[in-house]
Amino acid sequence: MFSFNGYGNVTSTPCEEKLTRSKMAALRCLSRLRRPLRAQGGSLRFSPATLWILSDPNIGHGPFCPSKSRARPTGTLSAAALVRAAPGPIQPYLRLMRLDKPIGTWLLYLPCTWSIALAAEPGCLPAWDMLLLFGTGAVLMRGAGCTINDMWDRDYDKKVERTASRPLAAGEISSFHSLVFLGGQLSLALCVLLCLNYYSIALGAASLSLVVTYPLMKRVTYWPQLFLGLTFNWGALLGWSAIQGSCNWSVCLPLYFSGILWTLTYDTIYAHQDRRDDLAIGVKSTALRFRENTKQWLSGFSTMMLLGLTVTGMNCDQTFPYYAAVTAVGFHLARQIYTLDIHSPEDCWKKFSSNRTVGLLLFIGIVFGNLQKTKNTEDVKKPLASSSKKMNTDAQEK
Repeated sequence: MFSFNGYGNVTSTPCEEKLTRSKMAALRCLSRLRRPLRAQGGSLRFSPATLWILSDPNIGHGPFCPSKSRARPTGTLSAAALVRAAPGPIQPYLRLMRLDKPIGTWLLYLPCTWSIALAAEPGCLPAWDMLLLFGTGAVLMRGAGCTINDMWDRDYDKKVERTASRPLAAGEISSFHSLVFLGGQLSLALCVLLCLNYYSIALGAASLSLVVTYPLMKRVTYWPQLFLGLTFNWGALLGWSAIQGSCNWSVCLPLYFSGILWTLTYDTIYAHQDRRDDLAIGVKSTALRFRENTKQWLSGFSTMMLLGLTVTGMNCDQTFPYYAAVTAVGFHLARQIYTLDIHSPEDCWKKFSSNRTVGLLLFIGIVFGNLQKTKNTEDVKKPLASSSKKMNTDAQEK
């Protein structure tokens, strides 16, 4: 039997007013239906779905009207919305490669953009064709990495609330189909790699062992984020070699080192979302290693990252805009760490996602710093040219 007691006291916010009025009208209608049935000794029963819809006191926060903090304005475009708009049969594959959550692709792609921009000729913008090519490669390799990760962690993901809905863990895709899908992604990524020079092809192929093995590291060490950093920042080496034909190690190594420290920072924050579940199922992470000392460790990583970026800039003659961007990155990371609440999964996700801003700030600083180089070169050439002209004049007079 269904009881209507207490529903006369339901209150609603302005955005819920229309739904609340409709709800109360439905309740009055059902009450009228119920009275004659009760008089005849009968009863009126409702399905569980009907009871849930009519009885939910937070109707404005249910599926009909999401809360303002999480809802997107009507008409806005997002990666998740595009995935939901895709044909049903391919949606699990798009979610398997995390196209609905592009932040990981950004974090893989941005070190590539740093390297490509640093390798550009003084006074020139970074090569747009290489940026596009590496962007395509980042989407494919991030998707392949996620597929491998989910294949390794299928049984673990079922035990963690945040990952239980992943396609493999939820049984939406079979292991065989995921393996075939992985082969397709890697084949397309190989096509992208073959567009580069021979040095870069060999360098890119060398990263495949990291892509395959880093998802296993959480089983054997509390530092899986370090191995993720080694994998995710390989583009800091590959981007330079794709432009210059080989690596200038005095620039590429400190840049790669800085990227690894950056990954240790943001992925430790990310790992705090699953700390309790990881502890229960025996998965290791830096979040479990650092615990309440996390902020001190993150501060150390960020400081060393900034030092590595400074060395990188010095070794490739960067100018003021670059160092201004490094300073801005430092302030961003300091605020991020200071305000971090490691006990709030929502705040951890927010801080983790904000690292895209870190990468974009540095990329913009590199681009403008490189453009500034031509001005410095012209300033040097002008007095040299005037001095040479004066010497020629004096020689002719003699």
